[in-house]
Amino acid sequence: MAESNFVDYVKIFCRSGKGGAGSAHFRREKFTPKGGPDGGDGGRGGDIILKGNAQMWTLLHLRYTKHLFAEDGESGGRQQATGASGKDVIIEVPLGTVAIDAETGERIAEITEDGEMVILLKGGRGGQGNVHFKSATHQTPRYAQPGEDSTELWIVLELKLLADVGLVGFPNAGKSTLLSVVSAARPEIADYPFTTLRPNLGIVKYRDHRSFVMADIPGIIEGASEGKGLGLRFLRHIERNSVLLFMVPADSKDIAKDYQILLGELAAYNPELLDKDRILAISKSDLLDDELKAEISKTLPDMPYIFISSVTHSGIDALKDVLWKYLNKTEEENV
Repeated sequence: MAESNFVDYVKIFCRSGKGGAGSAHFRREKFTPKGGPDGGDGGRGGDIILKGNAQMWTLLHLRYTKHLFAEDGESGGRQQATGASGKDVIIEVPLGTVAIDAETGERIAEITEDGEMVILLKGGRGGQGNVHFKSATHQTPRYAQPGEDSTELWIVLELKLLADVGLVGFPNAGKSTLLSVVSAARPEIADYPFTTLRPNLGIVKYRDHRSFVMADIPGIIEGASEGKGLGLRFLRHIERNSVLLFMVPADSKDIAKDYQILLGELAAYNPELLDKDRILAISKSDLLDDELKAEISKTLPDMPYIFISSVTHSGIDALKDVLWKYLNKTEEENV
């Protein structure tokens, strides 16, 4: 996926269709000049519907869509003919998309399955024709119901990536390089901060033709949860990851401290993120010998950790083994 094509936030004005008016028609034929009421019902207005599409990875197709209007229902006709219903508007979105009321911030819907459909705005009901208002004491009702009004709303669509493993680290921690090594993804890589400006997804091939999805999130800096740097915009993508892979480079002055800063930013953004499984990868470990690795190991937090190098590929297979174990531990424990 081209980096410039990734869009994970759009704001759209939506309006459902208005219901068609019922008909107040009376039957008029050559030999029945004074027939009874035969006005049909109006058609319903079109809905605004959100639909999940597993083949999509971005909201790019909605980037320049500012307004979406469903069709109004048509009015009822004579001979109790019901008006045609308005055409629905179906918005196809990637899995992991959340619809939010832009004014109240209330979550309206969340799409997590392919083909899943949720009605965001329901079209107005069609009005009843005058035939429904005929009674023994009122044989010629000259009125019919109007259709229900449409509803409208500013809606924000946010995409939260559905990935098994989320990479968490400061800029230049080697996240993009790792993703390029373990998958076919080709993120931009350079020796300066914030090379990654948008999340990247990669499918990691594992043993026996198995695989899992890894997401490279733009680097987090201290204060990201308060809106500093690029972190706040992308922290939401970590919410859906099953396992968080923290990456701290071997040339860090204090690996444990850097890990605690990253953890603190996640906790400040959403404390529930701390409930996820966490693994620490010390990247760029080709700079270390066995003696230095032993010294660093003594300072690391009490959690699973592994030394890796995307340059020499050392520790990469072992990292895949650890990630696969954690991704499937519930299943294995239940066996």
